Amino acid sequence: MASIDIYNLSGAKVGTMDLAEEVFGAVNEDLLWEAIRHYRASERAGTHATKNRWRVSGSGKKLWKQKGTGRARIGSIRSPLWRHGGTVHGPQPRSYDYAFPRKKLLGALRSALAAKLADGKLMVVKSFEVKEPKTKLFRETLDKLKVDGTTLLVEISAQENRNLELSSRNIEGLELVRGNEVHPYHLMRYNQVVFAQPALEKLQDSLRKSAAKRQHAAAKPTSEKKTARRSRKAEVA
Repeated sequence: MASIDIYNLSGAKVGTMDLAEEVFGAVNEDLLWEAIRHYRASERAGTHATKNRWRVSGSGKKLWKQKGTGRARIGSIRSPLWRHGGTVHGPQPRSYDYAFPRKKLLGALRSALAAKLADGKLMVVKSFEVKEPKTKLFRETLDKLKVDGTTLLVEISAQENRNLELSSRNIEGLELVRGNEVHPYHLMRYNQVVFAQPALEKLQDSLRKSAAKRQHAAAKPTSEKKTARRSRKAEVA
């Protein structure tokens, strides 16, 4: 079983933490790509819009009579065939979000944690006990921890630690998230990830349970799976 060092905010080592092999053991790059693609799609505003013939300005009156003029028939100056007319089949406001299985998301989260650990970009601190909401003091704390580049801070409950939130929000390239809201996109976007020990322990327990359920389901004999499927169908009927 792998382990990771735990530091205090002064940069001194104060202990170690065991890491579960089920969570930090392997990296699935394809699953990571899928999870990040889904996250970025869900974040798209989708506010693009073009004006069709009913939205462009211009009179709706027929320009000339249907027959007898020698010119092509026309119904409206807002026709897409005319300059300044409406746009045909242009983009309209919509959501780019789509369904993404929770099991795949948890698997991608395990892969993201394993990738950060393998790169040596995962750090654990005992706790984020910030005494004063001072940006300068917190910047000095990050220097003591030898944190450089863009950084993600993961606290078990960011809202309860108000001093941490106020101290970190004005530092460029730094983001604070709650442990139950961390996403593979967050982990892969930032150069370094700093977890509070309680946040990492809780996340690891949750991911380990989901991995155990997946392994248990995969280990079931095919006959048992078919029997369970038939019983569910019978209950629905």
